[in-house]
Amino acid sequence: MIDALIQFSIARRWLVVFLVAIVAAVGVWNYQKLPIDAVPDITNVQVQINTEAPGYSPLEVEQRITYLVELAITGLPLVEQTRSISRYALSQVTVVFEKGTDIYFARNLINERLQQAKSEMPSGIEPVMGPVATGLGEIFHYAVKAEPGARQDNGEPYDAMALRTLQDWVIRPQLRLVPGVTEINTIGGYEKEFHITPDPAGLLAYGLTFDDLVDALPKNNANVGAGYIEKNGEQYLIRAPGQVSDIASIESVIVAHRDNVPITISDVADVGFGKQLRTGAATLDGKETVLGTAVMLLGANSRTVSAAVAEKLSEINKTLPEGVTAEPVYDRTVLVDKTITTVQTNLLEGAVLVVVVLLVMLGNVRAALLTAMVIPLSMLMLMSGMVETKVSANLMSLGALDFGLIVDGAVIIVENCILRLSERQQHLGRLLKLEERLQTVFTATREVFTPSLISVLVVILVNLPILALTGVEGKMFTPMAMAVIMALVSALILSLTFVPAAVALLLTGHIKEKDNAIVRGAKSLYLPTLTAALKFRLPVFLSAVLFVLGCGWLATRMGAEFIPNLDEGDVAIQALRIPGTSLTQSLEMQFQLERAILELPEVKTYFSRVGTAEVASDPMGPNISDGYVMLKDREEWPDPDKSKTQLLEDIDEKLAQLPGNAFEISQPIQLRFNELISGVRSDLGVKVFGDDLGQLLRSGNEIAEVINSIDGAEGVKVEQVSGLPILSIEADRPSLYRYGLNVADVQEVIAAATGGEDAGLVFEGDRRFSIVVRLSERLRSDLRTLERLPIPLPRGGYVPLGEVATVKLAPGANQISRENGKRRLVVSTNVRNRDLAGFVAEVQQQVEEQVKIPPGYWLSYGGTFEQLESASKRLSLLVPVTLVMIFALLMMTFGSAKDAVLVFSGVPLALTGGVISLWLRDIPLSITAGVGFITLCGVSVLTGVMMVSAFRDGLASGKDIDASIHDGAMLRLRPILMVALVAALGFLPMALNTSTGAEVQRPLATVVIGGIMSSTLLTLVVLPGLYRMAYRKPKAATVSTELASTLKV
Repeated sequence: MIDALIQFSIARRWLVVFLVAIVAAVGVWNYQKLPIDAVPDITNVQVQINTEAPGYSPLEVEQRITYLVELAITGLPLVEQTRSISRYALSQVTVVFEKGTDIYFARNLINERLQQAKSEMPSGIEPVMGPVATGLGEIFHYAVKAEPGARQDNGEPYDAMALRTLQDWVIRPQLRLVPGVTEINTIGGYEKEFHITPDPAGLLAYGLTFDDLVDALPKNNANVGAGYIEKNGEQYLIRAPGQVSDIASIESVIVAHRDNVPITISDVADVGFGKQLRTGAATLDGKETVLGTAVMLLGANSRTVSAAVAEKLSEINKTLPEGVTAEPVYDRTVLVDKTITTVQTNLLEGAVLVVVVLLVMLGNVRAALLTAMVIPLSMLMLMSGMVETKVSANLMSLGALDFGLIVDGAVIIVENCILRLSERQQHLGRLLKLEERLQTVFTATREVFTPSLISVLVVILVNLPILALTGVEGKMFTPMAMAVIMALVSALILSLTFVPAAVALLLTGHIKEKDNAIVRGAKSLYLPTLTAALKFRLPVFLSAVLFVLGCGWLATRMGAEFIPNLDEGDVAIQALRIPGTSLTQSLEMQFQLERAILELPEVKTYFSRVGTAEVASDPMGPNISDGYVMLKDREEWPDPDKSKTQLLEDIDEKLAQLPGNAFEISQPIQLRFNELISGVRSDLGVKVFGDDLGQLLRSGNEIAEVINSIDGAEGVKVEQVSGLPILSIEADRPSLYRYGLNVADVQEVIAAATGGEDAGLVFEGDRRFSIVVRLSERLRSDLRTLERLPIPLPRGGYVPLGEVATVKLAPGANQISRENGKRRLVVSTNVRNRDLAGFVAEVQQQVEEQVKIPPGYWLSYGGTFEQLESASKRLSLLVPVTLVMIFALLMMTFGSAKDAVLVFSGVPLALTGGVISLWLRDIPLSITAGVGFITLCGVSVLTGVMMVSAFRDGLASGKDIDASIHDGAMLRLRPILMVALVAALGFLPMALNTSTGAEVQRPLATVVIGGIMSSTLLTLVVLPGLYRMAYRKPKAATVSTELASTLKV
């Protein structure tokens, strides 16, 4: 079949070129549609269920809401894990589904169960599912701000409430219409509300209660339609308007009558614009702001959506009042563009180096350019494949592509074609006829196609374990393996079809196969080396074995990490204050922090979210803030050569001067990555499971003490589960019974007075604002006023709250976390200047020795370490299976176990160079480096197959073993050097690059370059000697020799 395909390609060469041109055109068209991102989205299939419960303490939220939601979800199909957080007034349950589950199917399942759970919850509590987005969906942040001189229509300057109103009713509705946007989340400012703030003494004087005010408003705030009448052939609709529209109309609402005199709201309360009881705020450069976040729809392209949001925002800015603007403060496109530029630069520089090597080594411009054509053609075929398989172009998917590997097959074929065409011309002493040329090209292609096919099959085989990875590591590395496989299959198809057709078309006229100075120099150096290696083959072999064992020992002493951190260019600072810190106090501390950081000349802007946003995708207490430090371009830094590490040290110094805060420094995407992976925001999270919060905290503190004593630990934190100040107004039941009251009577008054009660809406066009009845801020925060609140008695009259209840201030639970239905506490830490695997091993050992965990409690280890462990376990199982498959493939190729073993010996020899190069560059082992080792197996097997095939061809042509090895090695020197050089130089830019994203690709490139160097050297030196040692004369040959000598006698 392969022979027929090669013959067809040569015979119908113009047709093949035309078909390849069509495939290339399709690739160009698909390139326009290719989704582009910085890194693969590793979010598992998860659904968030957020439930607001105003006034509920964390313990009550857990008992009455979180537990019921978790119970309802129990037993759902395809659920992998549930996590939950119960905070003041908020429950969040995250349900993680198995890989491949359709998100809309998952949401449907949950929606059905939530209907059941809702019936058991307190009235007015409504669980809501989060937006259909991934955890990395927050792709665009913008701040709404006003110039100092900007004025509202009433002449007043724009305040936080006016800016929030513009965001909610002008900017947000328009941005939500942008394709690919699922939600615009808002934090900061105040939602506009109409506040009715009664005077308790006034209410008492008129014998009124809070409920009387709340009941009076709906009766005076409605429009009624009363059908229609017909008159003189016309139809008149009948309406009875009665909605309140402003403060004056609310003030004139009648609450009751006393002595036939109407009592209006203005008689017992003040009416005005008020501020909501908010759960979060936003800051920008040391001032309060309103922050909007565009959340991307699951499966959309972050680059396209970001660009569309930015474009729409600039249009909206033209329609905003004079002096008010919505300015982008974080745009994911910037990072995407930087990382894609890095990838493009690496690939382009790699391609140039490969072409230069081809020109120098082949000594034929047409042949070199023909071979180089395989690079753009296979890339265009890859683009089509990526679009069809929905793989995005990013740092990981394109990070393992090496143009050297892609052209290897074509290099071998073209080099052999030149050699055979030249030999045939010299043999005949004339130019070849068309038929002769085509036949020679076919023979030459067929002769070396096996090594080319084997190399591609080996690289595909070694990538199969990566495709079998699951979870986060699967999402991270599967695109990489798919891209490599698709690119190599494309190159193989081109080698079978396009390359022979193009050789037949282009390599006409007089073809002289000559060694240039570099090849001649290499051969003159190699000849004595080969002779010596064959003479001292046993010492050479033993040296190679010792070398491999030494490198194996070295590998065990090297550290390990999951993947190197991508330098995003910006910094994220999470600030934690003690539980119970008010939002106002937290903001003041955040302002100080931002002003301090802005003093650094490298910082462009600093914005933060304090507390929880409107859509609680990231539930934080008011004592926590997530800040984003956006840095200037390096050219604008006073010292452009200053490293990021030095800048982080400067930031650390600034932070150390600010008391009352604990800090965690990370990066915008990395901060979300770690949390999405396992609910832990750090490199390592030790999870303590159990029932009693007190015991969990005690065990957590003991573990934190142990971790702090270990070298490399940074920012060790125990989850803040307690210390939230709670003002409890506890009813005195005997007193209540004396007055004939119920507990609910007291609770309703407190809830209305301090929490507020909704009493309807005021409509302004399509805008709507709540009417809230509650005490004024001055009275709400005065404990004595609360104690004097009048509680209405059943038989008339009132009793002060202080008579029937006691007011206590005591700390309570701050937040309660659960995982798979069990309470848990997390002790988290980041690792600095040390490898992750070694650090975790030491933590596990020290915790086991020093911390006693009570019965019924247990530990589990999470964070990015989990992925490293999971990937290592799976690869340690799959890689040996793959190596067996490669061995089987080699046996099928050669029909000899001995030859297969000899070729296979190149694999450990190749790995040694990878290990040494990592060690020399002080790079720890990682999954990225592991992918490099996998790629190496393919290259080392390719060079081995080429060498052994040459030896076998020599023996088949009747040469003796020594001549076969000598001639075969010298014949294959040039193609082996070319294959090694193009593969190594293709990765060189990746190994040396320092721009955004380079740190992720560097281990892979370092491994491949080091491994190819060692593999080539050892293939050229060790393999000939090994083959000679393993060679045994065939028995038939031995018998015939003996027979001949007998006849002579």
